[in-house]
Amino acid sequence: MKLCFSIDALSASGANAWRLQEDQLWRECAYAEPLQDGDARITDKKQAEYWLNRRLKKDKKTVLTAQHKAGKFDFLMRGIFAHAVLHRTSGAPIPEKARMLDCFAQLQPGAPWLVYLDVAGHFQALDTSKVSIMANLDIAVRGEIASSEDYIGPKAAADEKMMDGLYHQFLAGWLEHLKSSNMNVFVPDPEKLKEESAYIEEIHNWRHE
Repeated sequence: MKLCFSIDALSASGANAWRLQEDQLWRECAYAEPLQDGDARITDKKQAEYWLNRRLKKDKKTVLTAQHKAGKFDFLMRGIFAHAVLHRTSGAPIPEKARMLDCFAQLQPGAPWLVYLDVAGHFQALDTSKVSIMANLDIAVRGEIASSEDYIGPKAAADEKMMDGLYHQFLAGWLEHLKSSNMNVFVPDPEKLKEESAYIEEIHNWRHE
């Protein structure tokens, strides 16, 4: 699996976007477009996380300068922010339901767990009281945070109907992640889903850059 990040800056309206280049200058682009010669290709996750949600200042010559990280209320204001966009140069797997069930079954209720898909399409979990989910580029697709045994742990994993529904949601979120190249994609609401088989087919047919 071959992966890297580009750093794409997006205006508040979404009408304008720029991409960081190897020479640290920025070029105009379509947000999340395929990589081009000269684009900065970042494979160091910490380097990509430096840019994630960082405010950028644009002068009259369209030179972008890095500012501070986004604060709690920054996205209520107009501005330009940087985003880490994932690019794949090899295929993506269909997430395995058996791995999801194992993931849920092994968790201990009582802690605020987040179950998520990493960039390899594997189900993982983290204790959000110990590990931050903000600017976390391990998380490709995320569910809700839960701690009750009704949603986390062996009892939850044995609830076939609930697990079927969650897997369906994660498939939809995974396809959205592949199409958009965005990280930290929320699983969609159940009422917005297509048939599960449609997601499996689209993921199977998805093509990398």
